[in-house]
Amino acid sequence: MDKTVDSMRGHAWNVLDAAWAAGLRYFDAARSYGRAEEFLGGWLAERGHTATVGSKWGYTYVANWRTDADTHEVKSHDLKTLERQWPETLEALVRKPDLYLIHSATLETGVLEDVRVLARLAELTAMGLRVGLSTSGPGQADTLRRALAVTVDGVNPFNAVQATWNLREQSAGKALAEAHAAGWAVVVKEAVANGRLTGRGQIPSSLAEVCRELNASPDAVALAAALAQPWADVVLSGATTVEQLESNLRALELKADFPALADLAELPEVYWRARAGLAWN
Repeated sequence: MDKTVDSMRGHAWNVLDAAWAAGLRYFDAARSYGRAEEFLGGWLAERGHTATVGSKWGYTYVANWRTDADTHEVKSHDLKTLERQWPETLEALVRKPDLYLIHSATLETGVLEDVRVLARLAELTAMGLRVGLSTSGPGQADTLRRALAVTVDGVNPFNAVQATWNLREQSAGKALAEAHAAGWAVVVKEAVANGRLTGRGQIPSSLAEVCRELNASPDAVALAAALAQPWADVVLSGATTVEQLESNLRALELKADFPALADLAELPEVYWRARAGLAWN
């Protein structure tokens, strides 16, 4: 694929056009996703579309579109980064995001204890944004529960979460149900386990059997399983081509609880160790 900016923008817009035509109205980006915010914002402005947009702060992309770079992004959850990236997001999107999340918050970064960051996020919440966090790693549930208990002047500034949940990694499920019950928006990411639950992965026999029964691809079944969770408001596709998107969209037609796939769940530590070993793309 041609990696010039114009070519990548055109490719992204083609996928976005297909998503819009299919009825999708939630779009996700982040400061560290290369030029994702710029491409998305330009597309929305050019097409005149009104959509729900989520974005994230806390990582700075430094790889210059090189998959072989030694370092792809730098994580920093401090006030300086927030104050720098918020106006960058506004400029790139040409609008405010509807959801604005701490990117991959963990207990180890201390961001949920940083009173200056929390106070600034409370200001954004007061502006009408849904402010929250995305989670990552084996401690997702603990991080989310800590976020549910945060207060600034007696009020929790958070009301949204984006978390990894898929047939392989289900450890955050109960905490996500708690967030949903508290009125938070719940967005599921990595529902196809970064490609492990697609035709590119090594498909377990139980998943292969369900795919045969439903005449559906593994990615569609994996996404349908996430959509079946009663606490899931949005499930992200992650498709990078129109063909992948079309395959993903089949999930909307699949209605089942998928009990036969319960055996696919791994221990969080095992799942995240395998994920860390995946190649950057």
